[in-house]
Amino acid sequence: MVQFTSRGLIIGALTLLSVSAVPAVSVAADAHSRPRVPGTDRLVLTVRHAGQADGTYVLRCHPGGGTHPRALEACGALDRRTVWGRDPFAPVPPRSLCTMQYGGPATARVTGVWAGRPVDARYDRSDGCQIARWNDLVPLLPDVRSQNVPSRTTSGTGRRHG
Repeated sequence: MVQFTSRGLIIGALTLLSVSAVPAVSVAADAHSRPRVPGTDRLVLTVRHAGQADGTYVLRCHPGGGTHPRALEACGALDRRTVWGRDPFAPVPPRSLCTMQYGGPATARVTGVWAGRPVDARYDRSDGCQIARWNDLVPLLPDVRSQNVPSRTTSGTGRRHG
């Protein structure tokens, strides 16, 4: 009878252990889907040759803040671009076919940490691919499109003749 009881205890103990292990697995699975730790997303943005937007700005997200003039919008844009397996700051792939257009002299550098990963990205507007890459990150990067439109001068009375 003692052997039967000890076997029952062992089987009961194993059953109890296997049942208690299930929540531990669920907790481990939830660790991958938990929200970001507040204050870990911090970027420093340095903009040059972009007119009034020139300067160095700090962007903090989750919660939004820092010295960036459009912090909440910039954090939202980065959140939308942050997708598993894709780097929101990735450079233009090598051998890309890009239009030969010039978007102006503006440059930017973004450094810091985003989604737990280090960031060190450079931006310019030297061709169509670089312009598109820049524009994809507006409002993190300043919207300089309107600054690159050639000004129109008129002579005489300023009237257009058709």
